[in-house]
Amino acid sequence: MRLGAVIITMGDRPGELRALIDSVARQEGEPVEVVVVGNGAPVGDVPAGVRTVELPENLGIPGGRNVGIEAFGPAGRDVDVLLFLDDDGCLPNADTARLVREAFTADPRLGVVSFRIADPDTGRTQRRHVPRLRASDPMRSSRVTTFLGGASAVRTRVIAEVGPLPGEFFYAHEETDLAWRALDAGWMIDYRADLVLTHPTTQPSRHAVYHRMVARNRVWLARRNLPLPVVPCYLGVWLLLTLFRSPSRAALTAWFGGFREGWATPCGPRRPMKWRTVWRLTRLGRPPVI
Repeated sequence: MRLGAVIITMGDRPGELRALIDSVARQEGEPVEVVVVGNGAPVGDVPAGVRTVELPENLGIPGGRNVGIEAFGPAGRDVDVLLFLDDDGCLPNADTARLVREAFTADPRLGVVSFRIADPDTGRTQRRHVPRLRASDPMRSSRVTTFLGGASAVRTRVIAEVGPLPGEFFYAHEETDLAWRALDAGWMIDYRADLVLTHPTTQPSRHAVYHRMVARNRVWLARRNLPLPVVPCYLGVWLLLTLFRSPSRAALTAWFGGFREGWATPCGPRRPMKWRTVWRLTRLGRPPVI
């Protein structure tokens, strides 16, 4: 099973990027081919054998990863599985690639594997990095309904069948959009606690555009993928959750601005999931109302 890795970078973490590439090179078995995408920035020095693509502008996280996918041929067809890795992460274990190969070989319907993200100093996994509602035990592997974009492996047949990440999202919820389309096509998604990417503990709200894009893309996600009767339920629940969390006035203003933008702007093609997929998501522990 041929593995490739896509890493996007803004060129501002050369030391971390080199450490990540070195950790990929240390993997057991056949070498993992690496493509680094400079997302509107120069890539800088990388080891021999690592391919680079430098984009003239920042296309956002999904747009940059889509360019990396195409570097492996249309829909990534030159490899069987693509690893998506954050440029400030690192694979601490040399058996990760082998375990990924074994997982996809053993289960032909497995489409996506989400890794466990752990702080390199404390070993702690943030609750938000466990892609399920019952997230108190990050050491428990399970079937899930979404995945972590910067610490994951995706079978390229999934991308060929359901399409790439939604580039127009730029940042936030692009993984769930792809996950829902994959589940609707019959693929499965696993969270694997034994597949680890170390990554410094951060808060997503550090990004200036976080609240606006989270809200806008939440609306786009619903408009693109959910049956019409489910759309108001899903967005209503998230509106209540946002108010319950009592964000600052500035954050709430940005959130409502993004929410309005999500309704007022094109969201891309609408392909509502089947009702049996709604039931499938429910049986997997996360009905598409939260």
